[in-house]
Amino acid sequence: MSTPTSSTSSRPTGSGEMTEAAPSALQSPKGRTTIANGVVQKIAGIAAREVSGVHDLGGGAARTIGALRERIPGASQSAGQGVSVEVGETQAAVDLDIVTEYGVSIADVARSVRQNVIRTVEGMTGLEVTEVNVSVNDIHLPTDEPAEQSEPPRVQ
Repeated sequence: MSTPTSSTSSRPTGSGEMTEAAPSALQSPKGRTTIANGVVQKIAGIAAREVSGVHDLGGGAARTIGALRERIPGASQSAGQGVSVEVGETQAAVDLDIVTEYGVSIADVARSVRQNVIRTVEGMTGLEVTEVNVSVNDIHLPTDEPAEQSEPPRVQ
């Protein structure tokens, strides 16, 4: 993942001149706003899960720990599981580990995830998302679901 920059940069215009980029919405003469990595991580994780064809986020170990955490009363699965971010003053970069559903186009799912994460993170934070890297670690099969118990357990 490339490191997001924290200053404005010069950009070439169509005539070959260099112009100064506009300052971020997070910085003004009256102060600046900083956004924690964990905030961007949660936003990106939720945005990725919203995409059809994404079964889960995280690698095998992270999903196992998440499944154990769900069994603890009062605990919930982390929205940032399977997401790592780098956040600068005006830019952010995101890495995602996802599990797709069997039968979907992985390229289409990755494209949709990338678009939704960029749109959501930029819309909610004002940060420019410089890249979203998607790693597909597994494919979820319908046979992976635990079988329903037909009889109630004998002991409670």
